[in-house]
Order: sequence, then C-alpha cells, then structure tokens
Amino acid sequence: MKTFALRPPPDGGPDRPAPPTASADDGAVEALLGGLNPAQQEAAGTTEGPVMIIAGPGSGKTRTLTHRVAVLIAAKKAWPSQILALTFTNKAAREMRARVTDLVGDEAKGMWMGTFHSVFSRVLRREADKIGFSRNFTIYDSDDTERLLKELMTRYGVDPKRVTPRSVRSAISGAKNAQVGPDEYARLAGDPFTEAAARLYAPYNAALRQANAMDFDDLLGWPIRLFEQHPDVLKEYQRRWRYLHIDEYQDTNRTQYVLAKLLAAEHRNICVVGDDAQSIYAFRGADIQNILSFQKDYPEAKTIRLEQNYRSTQRIVRLADAVISGNTKQLDKTLWTDNSEGDPVILMEALSERDEAQKVERTIRDLRSRSGIGWSDVAVLYRTNAQSRSIEEALRRGGIPYRLVGGVSFYQRKEIKDALAYLRLAVNPSDEASLLRVVNTPTRGIGGKTVDQLRAYATEHRVGLWQAVQDPGGAGLSARAAKAVEGFGFLVSRFASKAQTAPADELARELIQETGLLQSYRDQNTPEALARLENIHELLNAVAEFAGGDPSGEPRTLSEFLQEVSLVADVDRLGDDDNRVTLMTLHASKGLEFKVVFVTGLEEGLFPLAKAAQDPTELEEERRLLYVGVTRAEEALYLSYARSRYRYGDQQSSVRSRFLDELDGDDLLRTESGGRFEARAGRFEPSAGGTGGYGDMSPDYWKRSLRPDSGPKRKTKRVASGEREVVYDEGESAIVPGVRVHHRSFGNGKVLAVEGAGERAAATVFFNSVGQKKLKLAFARLQVVE
Repeated sequence: MKTFALRPPPDGGPDRPAPPTASADDGAVEALLGGLNPAQQEAAGTTEGPVMIIAGPGSGKTRTLTHRVAVLIAAKKAWPSQILALTFTNKAAREMRARVTDLVGDEAKGMWMGTFHSVFSRVLRREADKIGFSRNFTIYDSDDTERLLKELMTRYGVDPKRVTPRSVRSAISGAKNAQVGPDEYARLAGDPFTEAAARLYAPYNAALRQANAMDFDDLLGWPIRLFEQHPDVLKEYQRRWRYLHIDEYQDTNRTQYVLAKLLAAEHRNICVVGDDAQSIYAFRGADIQNILSFQKDYPEAKTIRLEQNYRSTQRIVRLADAVISGNTKQLDKTLWTDNSEGDPVILMEALSERDEAQKVERTIRDLRSRSGIGWSDVAVLYRTNAQSRSIEEALRRGGIPYRLVGGVSFYQRKEIKDALAYLRLAVNPSDEASLLRVVNTPTRGIGGKTVDQLRAYATEHRVGLWQAVQDPGGAGLSARAAKAVEGFGFLVSRFASKAQTAPADELARELIQETGLLQSYRDQNTPEALARLENIHELLNAVAEFAGGDPSGEPRTLSEFLQEVSLVADVDRLGDDDNRVTLMTLHASKGLEFKVVFVTGLEEGLFPLAKAAQDPTELEEERRLLYVGVTRAEEALYLSYARSRYRYGDQQSSVRSRFLDELDGDDLLRTESGGRFEARAGRFEPSAGGTGGYGDMSPDYWKRSLRPDSGPKRKTKRVASGEREVVYDEGESAIVPGVRVHHRSFGNGKVLAVEGAGERAAATVFFNSVGQKKLKLAFARLQVVE
C-alpha cells in the first residue's frame, strides 16, 4: 500500500490544529477504496456528517472502519491527531491502530485511539484542576472501593449482615452509569437495600474526593461534568477531534452516549459502527436504544448496511437470520453470503447434561479423525459458567485438550475450592490447608489474630491445628473468639462423624447449606455473587450425579467423590500450545470465530434464562445472544439440549428451548449422533455404526423427526410407563410427551410426561408463563396446538 506524509499543522499548535490545506492524495484514496466491496466503499468514503454503519457478523467491520480512518488521512480531511476512535477493548484499539499504520504509515501514530476509559482518563489528567482534583489522582479498583464502603458502613451504621460492600458498589456503579446522582437516587429509593445504598452514595463520593481518587465509573462521569461546567473546555475538545468514530455502538451505556453527543455537537462528524442484533450486555448497563435511536438523534445521518457475511456457510447464515427474525425491536438488514451451502446445522438431543457432554466429546473426536481439523478450530459455548463442569469432565476423560476462556477451570474457582475445602474437612478434619482456607469463610469472627493464637497453641502442645480448634479455651482466646471457634469445630465434627456412611449427595447438600456459603452469596445479590452461587449448586449437582452412578445401587461416599475429583484435576496437564478446544460462555465468544461451534444447553429456564422468559425485553436479548453464538461458526454448527438436567441437587425434566421451535427445519437436522463433517463440502453423512442411535437413519428421516409433533395425530395413544400401560384421551388429538398444548389460564406449553390412566391420568406440562405444572387431564381441558 502506498504511504504518504503530512506536513506539520500550520497553525494552532497540537491542541488546536487547523484542518490540512494540502491537496488530497487521490491515488492513495482510490487504492484504499479499491479493495472493498460496494457497501464497504460507501461506508469508508462517506466522511462528512453523521454515519451509522450497521455491520452484520463477519461482514468486515474492522476492515471498513480502519480504511475509513485511512481515507480521512489520505484525503487530507484531518490531521491524525484530529481523529478519535473509541473502542471497548484495548485489544481492539491496538488492532485498529496497527491496521491503519499498515495502510498510511507512521503518520497514524498521532491518532487518538483507545477505550472510552483510557481516552477520558487522559482528558481528566489534563483538566483535573478544573473539577477540584489534582492531576495525580488515584483510580480505585473494585477492591479499593469495597474497602472504602466497608469503612463508611461502620461509620454510618449500615449493618454489613444485611447489606454487603460489594452489593452497594454494584448499586452505585449502576447509578453512575445511568447518570443518576446521589440526590436523585435517594428520591428513587424504595426498599431497605436501596435506602442503605442511598445513605452511602454521597459520603462515598465525598470520601473519593478527599482521597483525590476516582473509581472506574468516574472516568466517564467526571468528563461530562467537566464539559457541562466548562463550555470552553468542551469547545476545545470539539475542535480537537473533528472526526469521531465509535466501535460496537450497540454496547454503549448512558454516560458513553452523552459523551459522544457532546463531542459531536459542533461538527456532527460522528461515525458509529455496530449491530443491534449483537447487543448482549444490558446487564453491564448497555442500552440498545442508543443505536436504535441514532437516526432520531441525527436526522441527517446516512445509514449504510454491511450485510455480506464472509465467515459462515449459507446454511449457518440462513439459520442465524431465522434466529434473529423472532425479535421485534431491530434495524432492518438481511445477512447473506457467497460462501458454499455447507453442511446442515445439527440439533443433538441428549438424555442429561452428562450425556450431552459425552455427545459433544465424541463428535469432536469424530470430526478430528475424519476431517483433520485442529482442536483450536472448535469452540463449545454455553449460557452460564456452571455448565462447563460436565463438558470439562467429558473432554478430560476423552483426552481432548481444552482451554477455558473468561474464567478459571471449574474446580479451580474460588467458591468451588471453598466448598470442596469444607467437604474435605468433613472427610479429614486434620487437613490444615482446607481448615485455614475456610475457618473464616464466610466471615464468622475468626480473624488472623485468633488463627495465630491457635497456631501458637498447636506448636506449644505439639498437636495439629484441628486439636487446637477443639480446645479454644486452652488456646487463651477471648470469650467471643472462643465461641466462634467452638461453633466452627462443632460444625466440622458433626459432619465428620457421618462422612464415611452417609450418601455423598445428602451429606454435601446439608453441609454446604449449614456453612453459610450459599446465604452469603444470596445476601450479596450481585450478578457475580449469583454466578458463584450457581456454581456451588452445580458442584452439588456433580456430587448427586456421582452418588447415583454406582451400577450396584450402593450409595457412594463423599470420600470416593473427593478422590475422583482429585484424580480428574491431576490429569489436567495441558501444554502451553494453543491447539486446544475452547470452552466459553456465549457472552465471551462475541467477536471471535471458529470452524466448528457447539451451542449447548438450549433448554427453557437455562437458555433463555427463566427470568428472561417473563420479560419481552430480556427475552429479545437472550435471542440476540443465541444469534451471536450461531454466527461464531464458519463451517459447522451443532446445537444441543438435554431432556433432564441436575438442578439444586435433583435431576429435573427439561423442555427444549422455544428458540429451537422458531428455526427452519430445512437447514436443521435432528440427531443423537454427531454425524460426519466434511469441511466446505456442502454435505452431511451419518456416522457409521449408529453411535448415537441415529447412525443408520437418512437425513430425510431427521428432517421428518425434527418437530416432536410431526406425523399423523391419533385420538388415543398408549405409552409404556414402567410395567403398565397408560391410556389417555383428550379431544381430537393425543396428549403425549413432546406435543405443544394450550391451557385457558396458563397459555401455551409443552408436555413433559404423562402418567396414570382414565380419571387418574395426569400430564406434567412446562408453560411459558408460569413454568412447570402437573395437571389432571380430566379437568385440564388441554388443547393440542397444531
């Protein structure tokens, strides 16, 4: 690519450079636009006024944006220092800068390019004195913030047993991102928690100022106040940044939206790039209305759609369009591709989450042996981190190397290690490492000084730490500390007495409940805490699954479970190479791509989440999340769900996700086996041997069996249930497991199971509105939905 140089700014200095006066390098501009498709050329070449680029997945968004910046420089529209590009990750900013540098040379180094927080922290360093801070202000991280809030809670009489510093931090962060100040937050407070947070909000801000510190949210909030209080400063930055670019605009929150609007108010040269269909961060404060309302904010804006997908096969692209078409709030666009037709998308049904994980593992091995794909070409995606446990175990057993993105290995997570430490103490109270880990987790008044006294007692009397715990009075502890240690020792002793005989699942569930771990995370009531709570429940699910897995029917002990966990962890010795299967949440997968993608756990209550099913706005975000997952796949896509899954220690029936019922059967095949994958071959062949029960069936069979209510309806149906036949009849169509039905009070649902005969016949139905219900057919008046 041709490079070119710009002469220094002729006037105004670096802070207020005038626009370049040299003539444009037409040859360079033509070369920059020549390698783009027509839509990309239009987006890169439209440099004046507001522009919204709707960029579908795999449509060359980054390429278009970097060429647009390069065109501005080549056309002499602006000095590099007059171009601001805002991203959401430092990685994205580095990639954009490197690409622009490749296109125009070292001149690109003068651009302002980075995350919102990094760019505006630089602004605040320059202008801090104008808002009462010094330029060497400290930026508090979450730990600093929580320590400060803990001190304030003591000072202002807020009970830490009812409100935690972490939950208050989360509440104040949400308020700051929504541009809600302390006074307004206090007026809106309507429950004990928000009232407590409101009492701390203003003192917290005052303490930050006194310490010459800002928290992460202040890095965006203070620039807005700076610009509002000092219009001359705003004017200076408007003149400095004549061209504003914002990547991933659908992920902006209220403060980011306001900052962008303030900066673009003079020149209105704002270019936003994004895809409303990939807006999946509402829980972080992202507001999809920012991109949906861009045309209202800038009526003269030009909208350009990048709809050609360069990543995926035609079948995957069509399925993605089918996924997102269920949303009502979206910008018009149609994704298409010139790529090959590709293989059908495979829908795998499993009996349980363990069966699902095993099917994923077998399919990955089959793909590698047949087509030679690398492990790193494969990604397994899931809705919640807790789902990784069964998948990790299956891959370990199968000898498949993997890496976990966005988190640590399931058994290495803090909350899991804490829970396992309690379980190990029940089996072996002399395990000092486990004792020290949880003696004050959750907080029970056994601080570092108390532990030091116990250790001194153990050393003096040449006994273990556990013996010292059993004699708190002899260790010279205060009455309060002795009572706390005595309570901890009694808890461990009580469960240790039955650890060798009690069923593993019953013992684990009761012990973890009484430790207070679960309640401590419930009390924090933050997204992070609830995720940790869900992970502990998943551990209990693993214990329950283990306890019921002995073919002899004999209950397995907790000691046996811990031994298996230790052996599994020891096998996990992966090399430093990157040739590993990637495991991650759907949220973490955004912006990535893989040849083969598995989207797992497509069940009601899990994906979409139960709470989202009750809120149309949240349900649309869940559908966008599935769209993101589907569009990560280049050549092969597998969707899966389990008919039952462990929840809170019990195995419960599951209903496949409503999202699957919205998909087009022409591009989706249902099978219990992985099938044969031929990269870019445009065909699908069943696996030999029928490993999953469908190996000898043709694709036509799978198409016919895709929908559970396909085939002729019969008025009466007999289904084997144990050793008896169940006979039931309801109206013109049979009420059988899998059919969709309508209830006059509960609305539409799906039949999970039917039992009994005659007047005793009953159906278990999962309703979209109220969840799972068990109804007697003689009175329910269910109607089959065709």
